[in-house]
Amino acid sequence: MAAPIDLDDVVRFEREERARFVRRALVCTSTACVTAGALPVRDRLTAALDEAERTDIGVVSTGCPGLCSRGPLVRVEDRAEQTTIYTHVDTEGAGAIADEHLLGGQPTDGATTMPPDLPFFARQERVVLETAGRIDPERLEDYVGEGGYHALAKVITLMEPAEVVDAITRSGLRGRGGAGYPTGRKWALLAEAEADTKYVVANGDEGDPGAYMDRTIMDSDPHRVIEGLAIAAYATGATKGFVYVRAEYPLAIERMERAIRAAKRAKLIGRNVLGSSFAFDLDVRVGAGAFVCGEETALMASIEGRRGLPVLRPPYPTEKGLWGQPTMINNVETLANVPAIIARGPDWFASLGTESSPGTKVFALAGSVADTGLIEVPMGISLREIVFDMAGGIPNGRTFKAAQTGGPSGGCIPAQYLDTPVDYEHLRDLGSMMGSGGLVVMDDSVSMPEVARFYLAFCRDESCGKCVPCRVGTEKMHAFLDRICEGTGRRRDLQHLESLARTVRATSLCGLGQSAPNPVFSTLEHFRDEYEALLVDLEEPDAGNRSEEVAHEPA
Repeated sequence: MAAPIDLDDVVRFEREERARFVRRALVCTSTACVTAGALPVRDRLTAALDEAERTDIGVVSTGCPGLCSRGPLVRVEDRAEQTTIYTHVDTEGAGAIADEHLLGGQPTDGATTMPPDLPFFARQERVVLETAGRIDPERLEDYVGEGGYHALAKVITLMEPAEVVDAITRSGLRGRGGAGYPTGRKWALLAEAEADTKYVVANGDEGDPGAYMDRTIMDSDPHRVIEGLAIAAYATGATKGFVYVRAEYPLAIERMERAIRAAKRAKLIGRNVLGSSFAFDLDVRVGAGAFVCGEETALMASIEGRRGLPVLRPPYPTEKGLWGQPTMINNVETLANVPAIIARGPDWFASLGTESSPGTKVFALAGSVADTGLIEVPMGISLREIVFDMAGGIPNGRTFKAAQTGGPSGGCIPAQYLDTPVDYEHLRDLGSMMGSGGLVVMDDSVSMPEVARFYLAFCRDESCGKCVPCRVGTEKMHAFLDRICEGTGRRRDLQHLESLARTVRATSLCGLGQSAPNPVFSTLEHFRDEYEALLVDLEEPDAGNRSEEVAHEPA
């Protein structure tokens, strides 16, 4: 039987190996840059070095450094710790970078670059994305060389399971999937459950429009997710785990599966982890891409091979989950925080962010800003700092109108609240929510009723159809919005829309239906005048003439 990996030996080897390079080109091969043509760029750089027979210069395929709107990105570093970041690199540009910078030692003339201290990077606090953009996600050794799996070794050799749960509890970590439930409390519930078999699950079924935080974590640093899951299993007594990923994320699936195989070979998961008595098996489960499968009970049904439909709770998953056994489900980003908390201590993590919302949050920044992509910022940062200091403000001479947080389940925050701290409580007070981390910025050209119609159409299409309030209610709400946006709506339509939205929120079975009206509520609260400007001034039919009213009702 092969011996488990020696983590310290790997760290020493990786440091020595890196020291022999005079220069390295770090090429982003995360999904966004791959889509923009990063793989031919990487291959062109590699071919140039092979042709020159230079083994002291390296090309590294990395995960996402964050600035997706300027990809493909190539970051060149040398021994003098000088860094040049090239943007929008194509194969021709890659050839010039190889000849002039990697081989010639001078930054490439005429190439588009950006400073490493750009506010987009400098204002971030990277915990979850700490090594994304710096390591090869397909090399276990790269992750270990940056301190990976040392937190797992620490808990196995130095900590009792209850101590690990206590550390997560004291850190104040809250679920990053949207609800913000205290992670330590959930871990304690599974730890207290009595059963021969327990499960832990990483929820990577990220379905919000424009959101790709979990996808990027999985395809940029898959071993961080595995390590977080293994620590969660040790702390709670689980022996089996799943990473649930939607089928639309092929690169994340491929890299998670590759990382799991590598971790098993190194005895970092499987039987006798790191030579101990702890055993933990892990597999990937691919979902069909239903938004409702982000809900815990629907997700578990999908893992079991059934249709992903939610069921009423209780019992909760930590009582009765997969195949009737206690099960704990954490969001991918939540688990990716765990190794850092164990390595640096819960007090360090609690010192980040705010008292009630400790730590950092990864956002997928999109919409009407100069720079879009992934950012990781401390909880409590203001929207103004994100939009204007980090993302470069609103382009094309337009002005800020609103920011949509929380995806189709969230709400729109207008300009007067730009200085509001971004955390669970403040966003909730504004009628929005943190959600999984989608952040869409809108300028003054955007119609807010159209925004509500767009998100409601998404929820209508993604409804599983199990409960009437969601199945029928979202369809009827969308019909009212259709009439209003098309300029044929009446004041009664607006009243019916609000009334129906309250009913759908109060009576739907799961979070999809309960939160589907949120964009309607928030846009009506802050931009009611835009709705009213679209209404047609028609006289209401009297009680004796119902034909016009009936004909005007939504189908």
